[in-house]
Amino acid sequence: MYNFFNNSNIFVWIEKLINFINSIFFALLLAALSFALIFSPPDYLQGDSVRIMYVHVPASWIGLASFTCIALLSILNFIFKIKNLRLITKSIAPIGLMFTCISIVTGSLWGQPTWGTFWAWDARITSMVILALFYFLFIVSQKLISDEDKANKISSIIATVGLINIPIIKYSVEWWSTLHQPASIKITGSSTIHSSMLMPLLLMFLVIILYCALIFLMKYKTEIIRIKKKNLKRL
Repeated sequence: MYNFFNNSNIFVWIEKLINFINSIFFALLLAALSFALIFSPPDYLQGDSVRIMYVHVPASWIGLASFTCIALLSILNFIFKIKNLRLITKSIAPIGLMFTCISIVTGSLWGQPTWGTFWAWDARITSMVILALFYFLFIVSQKLISDEDKANKISSIIATVGLINIPIIKYSVEWWSTLHQPASIKITGSSTIHSSMLMPLLLMFLVIILYCALIFLMKYKTEIIRIKKKNLKRL
């Protein structure tokens, strides 16, 4: 693992992964969109507006998972001072922020036909906005603070504090009375979503995960090149 992250062969592996994802991405995207927009049935109450779910839910999952990953890697980086972990978190953060914002926007669009309003300051929506704020602070701390050690400490603190918000988002619909519906998909229990909607949802999630992986690999490669150029200037 150490050799994978530190020798020049990493660029070969990144290119191979990018080429592999590109080879399957558009076929999977076409299949996912076909099921989500055409073959999946409308909801018996919400009608076709439920199709927003196929973007909103995966975007929300990725926003939460990305920040959780950033926080855990930031803690490890703060303790063990592994430079590559900082590059990984820097590469993940813009992706997480983008999909958190997509989640908020699509949730607002879905809220209008469902709740009768684009916006309501309920616990789930408010905590998602707070998550986007933590993403923004994390990215800004990495961008504006030139001293790497200081930037690493501050961004690690931001990520660690922001991690507290993740379970709040997850359980907000159970802890407080909110407009947002409870989770329809449960890993440990029985899901309430029908298979005709669950399969397109998981397929869209797979496609968006591949898209995130593609962006991450390109961003990570760029960060490594930037660090190498910076080190060459010092010599």
